[in-house]
Amino acid sequence: MRFQAMVLAALTLAGCGTVQTVVRSDQAAVDSLKEQKSYCGAVPRIYSGLAYDFCSLHAPLGKGVDADDYKNAAIPVVLIDAVVSGALDTLLLPYTVYKQQTDGSIVIN
Repeated sequence: MRFQAMVLAALTLAGCGTVQTVVRSDQAAVDSLKEQKSYCGAVPRIYSGLAYDFCSLHAPLGKGVDADDYKNAAIPVVLIDAVVSGALDTLLLPYTVYKQQTDGSIVIN
């Protein structure tokens, strides 16, 4: 049971918005949001995980019933991830404030 919980936590954190924007390179976050065709132009580094999650929601739904069903099914997952990202972003706030001052926002376009 303990192993399953650790695997679930690792899988959850791998898709976490904070991990995507703070731990991975800026280019990885940019590529991911471009792949989703997000309308966001930039992601601020302060609370970047939350911004990343909302940018992933702010993307076109696509055409056809399957795309709509997929997007509707993904909304609860993104909202759960937003809660986890909010907590991690708060813990990492001193680092992200420093990075925002030195590097600026992550520019998507």
